[in-house]
Amino acid sequence: MDLFDFNDNEERAKPLAERMRATTLKDFVGQSHLVSEGSLLRRAISSDRLGSCIFWGPPGCGKTTLANVIAAQTHADFIRLNAVSSGVADVKKAVEQASYSLKASGRRTYLLLDECHRFNKTQSDSLLPAIEQGTILFIGSTTENPYASMTPAIVSRCRVFHFEALTAGEIRGALERALADKRKGLGNYGATVEDAALDHLSQAAGGDLRTAYNALELAVLTTPPDPEGHIRVTLADAEQSIQRKALSYNQDLYYDILSAFCKSLRGSDATAALYYAFRLIEGGCDPLLVIRRLIAHAAEDVGMEDPQALLMATAALTAYQNMGAPEGLLPLTEAIIYVCEAKKSNAVVLAMEAAQRDARENSDDAIPPYLKDSSFGSKEMKAESARYKYPHDYGGYVEQQYLPDSLKDRCYYKKKQENN
Repeated sequence: MDLFDFNDNEERAKPLAERMRATTLKDFVGQSHLVSEGSLLRRAISSDRLGSCIFWGPPGCGKTTLANVIAAQTHADFIRLNAVSSGVADVKKAVEQASYSLKASGRRTYLLLDECHRFNKTQSDSLLPAIEQGTILFIGSTTENPYASMTPAIVSRCRVFHFEALTAGEIRGALERALADKRKGLGNYGATVEDAALDHLSQAAGGDLRTAYNALELAVLTTPPDPEGHIRVTLADAEQSIQRKALSYNQDLYYDILSAFCKSLRGSDATAALYYAFRLIEGGCDPLLVIRRLIAHAAEDVGMEDPQALLMATAALTAYQNMGAPEGLLPLTEAIIYVCEAKKSNAVVLAMEAAQRDARENSDDAIPPYLKDSSFGSKEMKAESARYKYPHDYGGYVEQQYLPDSLKDRCYYKKKQENN
């Protein structure tokens, strides 16, 4: 029996995540800070006035989906490319198509470029004139920080929207709708999914709705029906479908163990820190969460007293990402021990907080004239620039004022004083 009300076999073959992809803002999941009523982005989409932009955020948070919503709700053509597989020739073809459409019918064209941070300078340069002239409206989708990973000329001509990972509650709501939807979802299977199983899928997905959809579909399709013909998905089924077991402790205990891990790192107790780290991991916590906390504490609690601690922690991250468990847990163990054994100082975090406070409350932009860029300045500016003392001309260091006058006596980073 055909379980889907589709005439197109190709549509039926699509995974659940693709079938459930929103086509309107009403159905869009998450990112309320961007698409809530009255927000800039929502107004721009509703009025068909959205210019070139970049959607930046983690996987599965709705970047491509929102681009599709824009395509469905505007009166523009829509071209989609992937920076991994598309080259300059593909860009030129898209631009030519957009130019023809604009001249022939007055229709604008959105160009969605997935993984846009993978575009090199040559590819970006081929796209830049079309963005500047308005031939295309560019929507870049990326998981990487565009300010660091993309050509500045492209970024400067786009508005950057930062997407956030979805919450477990948002993901659970989407899964429940997929289970009930008989047209696009899994409603025709009549499957019952335990609350514990839905909770686990929602939490273990790590903010990635696509991962949660894929796991739910796998669980429903592979769970055999009971003697009455009913599919019942249990927590064990959910654990297998998402390849991560449920936490063996409740949420309160989870945060207590995580807090104990962090304080053991700060307190230089390697034995306790290792116990709590593996209590988390053996209980079902993603080791990457433990590593992220380790990296933060390497900078916060060790800092400049032993900069090698931060290198050890980030090396543990790289090792685990490349090796996985169980081998990847060895570098993690080594890094935990190193951070615990290292000398402690919170001077870095104090310096950061003081600098942030001044940046917010004393935003004095009266930069000393000899520090300003005088490349295209007047003769007076060039004369002021000549007053700059190049440290290497003085053996590597020379005293001069770098801060504005209002902040010239500030000192953010103060080395830890050794005990006598």
